[in-house]
Parts: sequence; structure tokens; C-alpha cells
Amino acid sequence: MKLRVLAILSVLSILMVVLGSTAILASVSRELTQELQIKRVTALNRFAQVAFDAATGGESAGLQTEMDRYSELYGEGVLIRLQSGTLRSGGLSAERADAGEALARANLNLSDITLAPLQPFGPDSEVVSRPFGSASQVLGAVVLEVKLEPARQKLRERWLLVGLAAAALAAVLLLAAARVTGWVLRPVHRLNSAVTELETTGRTGQLPEAGPPELRELSRSFSRMARTVSNSLESQRQLIADTSHELRNPVGALRLRIDLLQLELQTATQKDAAAGVLAELDHVERLLEGVLKLAAAEHRVSEDSARSPQGSSSRSALGERQASIDPYRVLQEEVERAEPAARRSGASITLDSQPEPALHVACNAAELAQMVAELLNNAVKYAPGAHITVAARVHPGVVGIEVADDGPGLSADERAAATGRFWRSPRNRGTRGSGLGMTIVDKLAAANGGRLVLAAASPHGLVARLDFPPAAGREESHD
Repeated sequence: MKLRVLAILSVLSILMVVLGSTAILASVSRELTQELQIKRVTALNRFAQVAFDAATGGESAGLQTEMDRYSELYGEGVLIRLQSGTLRSGGLSAERADAGEALARANLNLSDITLAPLQPFGPDSEVVSRPFGSASQVLGAVVLEVKLEPARQKLRERWLLVGLAAAALAAVLLLAAARVTGWVLRPVHRLNSAVTELETTGRTGQLPEAGPPELRELSRSFSRMARTVSNSLESQRQLIADTSHELRNPVGALRLRIDLLQLELQTATQKDAAAGVLAELDHVERLLEGVLKLAAAEHRVSEDSARSPQGSSSRSALGERQASIDPYRVLQEEVERAEPAARRSGASITLDSQPEPALHVACNAAELAQMVAELLNNAVKYAPGAHITVAARVHPGVVGIEVADDGPGLSADERAAATGRFWRSPRNRGTRGSGLGMTIVDKLAAANGGRLVLAAASPHGLVARLDFPPAAGREESHD
């Protein structure tokens, strides 16, 4: 946007300078032309008067002397036709085309005393002419050569000065346009960044009141709206977390009462009904636990984004604040924890060998363990009997933590929707789960400067990859 506005202002500034310069240059040309024309017409009239005196007195020697003196002084030719003959000086003769035409017009009692407007380049000279005589008779004609090069040189010098001044003015106007554009658009860019931050984190800082009055008022209005939205989102998040936490106590009490009630049940039907109630209660507890984990993950994203430079939520900025860890140690521990459940479901887990040299990522070790555990749990739960591969690999610009299986996998549309809250694949509706696992992993990955990538495995299955920026330096303990 800045480039577009600056381009428009620049074009308008240059156009204004060009139009102003053109007007000034035309004025200079007219001024020099008029000045030269006045001087030469004065000389032409003087020669016409002297020639008239010579024609009526019959003596032309003085006229020739005057003509020679003029040509020697100004370097311009003079041609005068009398009834007794033609006088010339400075090399001007009637054989010259424009001089001959001027004589012919003068013999018809027509004057030609107007010079064409001067241009920086053109012919070296022009001629002016006029007849002389009595009121009823033309006695002769005077043709005066006008050398244009001295006036043209002066015109070029003035044009050069005007051009330099125009270039300087254009530079000043372009600089002013850049400053004005920045002054006007800087609040717009801040507002755009604040909107992006509010969309990403649910909060934003106070916008500075800068720029034109309209944009200052817009910044104040947006800051008020952002505070309202942030407070509302924070209240909703806190309400969910508090509600989930508070519900655990009555759910625990309910479980205890059902356990006591089961001791009093006698028939198989009653015991089956109680088992169904316990299964539903387990589902409620898993939901509450998932909601609490999701609330904690979203809080982490919000806090880290708010602390990043200028409220930025960039992965590199977040990653710089995390400890540098070797992810392979986390993978070893989580694979060991997941192996019993995998064996019960008929699945197998293989951990690839440790990369050399050891990889390091900028991530919280406990949260990385939670993410890997969720991915392994999903693979074991939704791909029973599958072979699960866990690895840490280097990809362009990132370190990838991969959990892949050769189970049924997910379609492209399902992979796109998998990180949504409470989303579950239609074919897995009967499997225990809250639909929050992938959402929690996605949020925790973002909180640690990474991202969750879901892709299809070959020939079938699912690859869940956590991409983190690589970290250099000493590994910090996560025991």
C-alpha cells in the first residue's frame, strides 16, 4: 500500500514540477525573443530612416559606411535595395532564399518584423525586413540578418538553471511525499499488525496515537475495542478452565457414589446399567481433562505471543526463549510409556536410531513429551495392529518430530479438519476419545514456536510431524 500511495504522490509531484518548469521555460523563451526582436527592429527602423534619407538625397556612401560598421559590430548582415541599386554588408545577399523572399515582400509594402520564439537549437539566423518610402510610393526595402546563437546560448543557460532547480524541487517533493506517506500509513500498518495480533492471540497492546486526526481517533477506537474483546476472550477462557476444574470435584464424588452403589446391586441387569453409567462418567472425565489441557495450551500461546517483540507471534521469536533440548531423549521415554498400550492393541512401535550429530530444538521438554504422547496415543487408538514409526529428522530449516503409522489414515479433508475442537473421524465415533488431542498438540506446538503438520503416509496411513526451529547451543536438562 505504501508503494502505491508513494507512486501516486510521486507522479503528481513530478507532473507538477514538469508543468511548472514548462511554463517557466516558455516564459524565458518569450522574454529573450521579445528582447532580441525589440533591439533588431529598432536597428531595422534606423536603417530604413537612413536609407530613406539616402534615397531622397541621392547619396548612399554614408549609408554603406553605417551598414559596414553595424555588420562589424554585431556580425550580422544588412541588405538595402534602393532604386539606384542594392547595398549589402556582412555577407548578406539577395541570393539567399529567406533574404530574397523578404525583399519581395517588402517591395509589396509588407513588413516582416516578427521573430519565431527561440528554441535551444535551430537555424543560426533569421531575417527581418520592412519597406521605406513615402505614403504613396515604396522607395526601397531593408533586410536585416538576426544572429540567434548568442540569444540561444543565453536561453540554454537559463534552461539549465531551471532544470537543476526543477530536479532539486522534485527531489524535495519526493522526499516530502515519502515522509507524508509514512506519516499517514504508519498508523495503518500498526493497526493491521494489531488486528493480526488480536486475531492470533486474543489480545493486543495499546496503539500509539499518531498520524492524521482521523487515524488517531481510529487508533483510540480500536484500542478500546481490543481491550473489550481481549477481556471477553480471557473471561471465556477462564470460565471454561474454572468450570472444568470445578466439575472434577462433583464428578469424583459421583464416581464414589456409583462405586458404593455397585456394592448394593444384585442382578446382572443392574450391574450392566451401572457399568454403562461408569463408561459415560469416564467419557466426561476425559472431556474435562482435555478441556483443561486445551485451556492451558491456549493460555501458553497467548502468553508467549504477548511477550514476543511488538506482540509478534513468529515461531523464531518464540523459539528463542525456549530451552535447547535433544528431542530424541523425549522420544525414547514416550515410546517406552506407549509400548504396553500398543501391545494390547496389536500395534508395534519402532524408534529410529538417534541422528548424528544430535539434533536440538527450542522447545519446552515437558510440553514436547505431552505432544508426542498425544500423537502416540492417537496412533495406537485409531490404527490398531499398525506399525508405528517414531523419528527425529532434519528438514529444510526445521527439525521434524515424526509419528507415522500404516493404518487407515485420514483423507485430505479430514486432515484439514483434524485440529478443530471436538473433531473426530466419522469411522472412529465408537472409539473412546474427546476430539481434543490434535487441537492440544497444535496449540502446544504453536506455543513453542513450531507447528503440527499432518500428511498421508505411503502407501497408506498418517504422518504427524512436529516442526520446530533448530536450536544451537548447550542442551538443558528436562529431568
